[in-house]
Amino acid sequence: MITQSKACLKVNKTQENALKALQQGFVASCQPVDDGPMDSPMIVAAMAQAAVAGGAAGIRIEGIENVKAVRPHVNVPIIGIIKRDLANSDVRITPFIEDVYALKEAGADIIAIDATHRARPTSVEDLIDAIHSVGCLAMADCSTFDEGMYCQARGVQIIGSTLSGYTGGPIPTEPDFDLIKQLKKAGCTVMAEGRFNTPELAGKAIEAGAFCVTVGSAITRVEHICSWFQSAVELAHQSQSEAVA
Repeated sequence: MITQSKACLKVNKTQENALKALQQGFVASCQPVDDGPMDSPMIVAAMAQAAVAGGAAGIRIEGIENVKAVRPHVNVPIIGIIKRDLANSDVRITPFIEDVYALKEAGADIIAIDATHRARPTSVEDLIDAIHSVGCLAMADCSTFDEGMYCQARGVQIIGSTLSGYTGGPIPTEPDFDLIKQLKKAGCTVMAEGRFNTPELAGKAIEAGAFCVTVGSAITRVEHICSWFQSAVELAHQSQSEAVA
């Protein structure tokens, strides 16, 4: 086991610049719907460039080929992940050490992992150590305060609220602002992520103490965005019909 990761781990100048670039900005998660018409590296790269042109301070990208496609076209930090569907674990985000090495090679500046306390093929600590060994910043996608504090104590530079509400039971409609506030109060550098689907909610994330906020579906999943509008229009038609009746 690599033992480089410690709670007092210092960031180098390149890592410090990446953190400064993200501070109080927003990250566009350019992850199209799986197997949809926009699910190709060329389109993801164009999506990332458009997001940066619109003000994104960073980009979150899934998949090695997508990271490779995006890297030459943006000069903002890339948060890289790999999603896998495993037979014996609910953990999906960057579950293996070889994923870490591949993301670094592809051009990721920051590597995010599922840091939940669930059955997993590789320990959270080993993944953190691997990320630090290749010179990348580590981000922990957490679902609870305890998970965030566990990762902070092991040298993770960015603690995300990413998986709050996604590890069992009904998925909430609102972001977990309480978790952001708790993590911030405990001294974490917090990435707000999860259900920040309006500019107003993104702004509230910063007000709650997040140093940055990631927005995904509301920017880069056209199918989801269209379904929101379709539902609103259908509901309006129903309301009109009921009023006439």
